[in-house]
Amino acid sequence: MVITVPVKGYFEENTFFWIDDDTGHGFVIDPGWEGEKLVRMIRLNGWTIEKILLTHGHIDHIGAVDAIRDAFGIPVLASERTGDYLENKIWNLSTFCGTPLTVENTEPARDGDTFAPTAAPAAVFRVIETPGHTTDSLVFYCPRDGICFTGDTIFRGTIGNDRLPGGDLRTMLKSICEKILVLPEETVLYSGHTPETTVGEERPHFGPWGGWLKP
Repeated sequence: MVITVPVKGYFEENTFFWIDDDTGHGFVIDPGWEGEKLVRMIRLNGWTIEKILLTHGHIDHIGAVDAIRDAFGIPVLASERTGDYLENKIWNLSTFCGTPLTVENTEPARDGDTFAPTAAPAAVFRVIETPGHTTDSLVFYCPRDGICFTGDTIFRGTIGNDRLPGGDLRTMLKSICEKILVLPEETVLYSGHTPETTVGEERPHFGPWGGWLKP
């Protein structure tokens, strides 16, 4: 199951828990703010969180990483390019949000890598590199469950911001069209700032040349 938890710091963001129904093992994706709230939620539900997954290194997606990692001693999976952001207080926007921070000691996630929770090995997740919003943007796709965590690359009815450090519109559109919209149309897309959508719902927003057709 997927649990969406809106968290708020400088602005609101969607943190997600993916939890295996049978075992209670799973992952937390993009813990952006309110670390104590997220830690309390994990403990109250008795979940075993095996990894923290980061779609990219902006402050609103990483602000609660250390609170969760310190509480449970679990690894953080992030792009091998994420040093551009996790180690740079300007590029990760934390300086501008009044809470300068860095995140260190992450495990690299590369395009095509797969992983699964130890207690539910059939629930395989695949790493897909999707640069454009940032240079380190990833999505995490689980074919068995038909779900994909897209960070800030694609939203319901719109696309990510390409005007922040490392952003590039052309690259982002290429990532969306060639990496995300080629997934099965029923795939549910969970983004950082809008309600969920599906690949089938978002395909009509893009022209045959890969351009985004603004509503």
